Amino acid sequence: MAAILRARGIVAAVTDPDRSTVPAVSPKDRFITVYGRKPVLEALADDDLHVDKVILAESVRGGGEREITAAARRRGVPVQRASAQRVKVLAGNGRHDQGVLADVVAPRMAPLEVFLSDLGTRRPASVLVLDAVTNPANVGMLLRSATAAGLDGVLLPRRGVPAIDPLVIKASAGVAFSAPVLRCPTAAEGIDLMHRAGFSVFGLDAGGDSLLDAGLPPRVALVLGNETDGLTEAVRERCDGILSLPMFGGVESLNVASAGAVAAYELLRRR
Repeated sequence: MAAILRARGIVAAVTDPDRSTVPAVSPKDRFITVYGRKPVLEALADDDLHVDKVILAESVRGGGEREITAAARRRGVPVQRASAQRVKVLAGNGRHDQGVLADVVAPRMAPLEVFLSDLGTRRPASVLVLDAVTNPANVGMLLRSATAAGLDGVLLPRRGVPAIDPLVIKASAGVAFSAPVLRCPTAAEGIDLMHRAGFSVFGLDAGGDSLLDAGLPPRVALVLGNETDGLTEAVRERCDGILSLPMFGGVESLNVASAGAVAAYELLRRR
């Protein structure tokens, strides 16, 4: 029952006799906001997606309004009106929202605290952590690879990593909607929470021991750093160690999305 209440966002907090109080899931951690007329229409046309609501700017009129409202009516999705400024704020993008957005339910998205609480104290788990990965295409590809490899979660901090927007969704080929996304304010705070839940956390960077040969515990998180600068200092100092991918043929490094795909499947292989 507690999990159901959390998923519906009904309670302010859930208390389990065997666990600490867990905060409710906020709308930002339940929905992926899609903006722009074409992306919103595509979301409404996909019957596998649960669209919670559509918000139209008061300035949107004519054929575009009729097309969107008709698609929403077909799905039984409520349409709300708001000022153009409010739509820009909700979309988080002032140039490309075109006065329309839709909130799509992300069934596997959850705050990190909720994920760790539901995990309990004994179940093994494998997680990727994104530390200041800034390219939306890389974020999307990492979500796709981690989901395909069956990982338990991908930690996308609210700060330092792009929001799940149309660029991320496109790069993930739509997998972002169903990816096991975990949310917390920063990567450093997320690592602290995972440490307290019994995770060992290793950064992926040059100069470390080979990931392919390393002994990994049942609960493990691998951290992927910025495309140019690698791991941030606040994250590096919290890692239990640094691991790397072996490189041959004079190749110095892989794109972060490629490295993340290799890491995700190495974690799968360890299972």
